[in-house]
Amino acid sequence: MAGRTRPKVDKTARWGGRADFWVEYPNGLVDVSETMLESPLPAAAPPKPQGLVDIPVEGDRVVRVDPKRTALVVIDMQNFFLHPDMRDHPTGLACVDPIIKTLPVLRQHGVHIIWLCTTPLHIAFHPFCSNWGISSAELETLPPSLKRGFSRTPNGGFGSELPNHLGKLLMRGEWNADLYEPLQAEYATGKRLGTDVWIHKNRISGLWGTGGPCEVYLKENGIRTLIFAGVNADQCVQGTLVDASFKGYNIIVLRDGIATSSPEGGLENVIYNAGSSGFITDSAKIVTTASQQ
Repeated sequence: MAGRTRPKVDKTARWGGRADFWVEYPNGLVDVSETMLESPLPAAAPPKPQGLVDIPVEGDRVVRVDPKRTALVVIDMQNFFLHPDMRDHPTGLACVDPIIKTLPVLRQHGVHIIWLCTTPLHIAFHPFCSNWGISSAELETLPPSLKRGFSRTPNGGFGSELPNHLGKLLMRGEWNADLYEPLQAEYATGKRLGTDVWIHKNRISGLWGTGGPCEVYLKENGIRTLIFAGVNADQCVQGTLVDASFKGYNIIVLRDGIATSSPEGGLENVIYNAGSSGFITDSAKIVTTASQQ
């Protein structure tokens, strides 16, 4: 399913206010880098300044970003949601390779890589840590709707012992809360390079409320543009994406990097609505174009 389409502007348009704005040109370029300060605005799109990156997106548009103020946010690509020992999620597993393919070129341009997950004990604790991963203290403060949603029986849900030595369900330090194995290796690579961080979340959204670890990291690093990948598209990805949009971040969704196990319509709704508040791209567009810049 395609995202929303809209006609190109007939003259250069500025969207937003003084400090938070996009500039859209008649040729389809949308500059979200907040670097175009000329007044009046140029009638035609200027050449790309050094240090910025142009990303082709659906709807015959190109989004110009500042890579150092951009982050790839990979949500919940964990064993619990992906590993065949836990469940059958072929569309989720199909996202692994597209995500991996984007990582080298994004890192090369200085894009931040955020793994929004738990903190396994065998990884050194990072001050910002966002996939699922509940601590014992947090288990006592989770809302009943969330606890019930992850429980099939009154004795199940977060913290319950999974069969076959798979650990306690989505608790920090357990194997089922680790990143899916190929991505765990990618995180380790990025950690060594200093490009990747791991940020813990304990709700459907990684940006719920104010002053949470992910929001603190984004603000401290001046990040304004978020490229979303992960599972499940219509649950934790959508929850984080919607909160990000409400908080004023620029949204780009990696179409072949998101998936869901929900019935038909779940993924399609995310793509459709994300294309209204933001943009849709894919791994091939990012790898091909960013590699040439």
